[in-house]
Amino acid sequence: MRVRTTSAAACAVLLAVTALAGCNRASDSGSGGGKVGIDLPRSDSDFWNSYQQYIEKGVKDGEVDALSLTNSQNDIGKLVANVQTFTDQGAKAVVMAPQDTGAIAESLQNLSEKKIPVVSVDTRPDKGEVYMVVRADNRAYGEKACTYLGEQLKGKGKVVEFQGDLSSINGRDRSEAFKSCMDKNFPGIKVFELATDWKGDVASAKLQSTLAAHPDINGIYMQAGGVFLQPTLALLEQKKRLVAPGTPGHITIISNDGIPEELDAIKAGKIDATVSQPADLYAKYALFYAKAALDGKTFKEGATDHDSTIIKIQGGFEDQLPAPLVTKENVDDPKLWANQLEKKN
Repeated sequence: MRVRTTSAAACAVLLAVTALAGCNRASDSGSGGGKVGIDLPRSDSDFWNSYQQYIEKGVKDGEVDALSLTNSQNDIGKLVANVQTFTDQGAKAVVMAPQDTGAIAESLQNLSEKKIPVVSVDTRPDKGEVYMVVRADNRAYGEKACTYLGEQLKGKGKVVEFQGDLSSINGRDRSEAFKSCMDKNFPGIKVFELATDWKGDVASAKLQSTLAAHPDINGIYMQAGGVFLQPTLALLEQKKRLVAPGTPGHITIISNDGIPEELDAIKAGKIDATVSQPADLYAKYALFYAKAALDGKTFKEGATDHDSTIIKIQGGFEDQLPAPLVTKENVDDPKLWANQLEKKN
């Protein structure tokens, strides 16, 4: 990060502990320590399973001293209970990824009253204090998907959009940005907004109905490849609609996540593009900021040395990590996190 700090020594200490470069405009109010409670949000998504692997590796490598990991399985009630367990066990910081960003407010208030800092990964809570949100610019996801589809379809056609859960800020940000971009830049494209609650079976069923009523669909935007990719490809193959780019009847597909399966699908000509959501960086900086919180670091707005920007949000700060567009032109880029994973036998 390009840094401005009240103490050069503070940065040096943080660097030595975390093995990460910089401490972006951080000030030091003392050093601390303690256990970190980490809740994983779900295990039904390839993206989140990859995130879990990175978290487990970071914990094993000693980046933080963590309590036993929990998994709230996309259930806000379980998340609330897991957070209470962390506090009962003496956690001094909490890392979470609330999928329902409105319902977590009371837990955040309780943690704030106990002076337990929170790092929220991938989602920005609607209310409450957080030490740092670690996520990419989700509005940019929707805008990139809109621009790519609009240009590929030359501003004409019919597009299906698999909307994520609109109770989540990520679902709202992607949906609102996609719609705004389409309305403004590609009025000749009709968009069918399909609410899915991030469920692949719901998306597949609704896509089947939409294709039956509108067989001339020529574009699909999947807001989460980790849950939508396989059921979508299976349905299109069954309906004989999964044809290669440049072939008559091809449906241009762009996704979000950047998991290895999406990259493989791009190479195979089954989908056209994705926006790579950095599972590795989500885990890396979740642990980085948890440790920084324990060490009494504070942050301000500005650019970082990991190509992101920290912005001020209500109740805290957000580190907006980069999320590149991936197409057949750059699908083999070794910098993409999915290309860094060891292939499993």
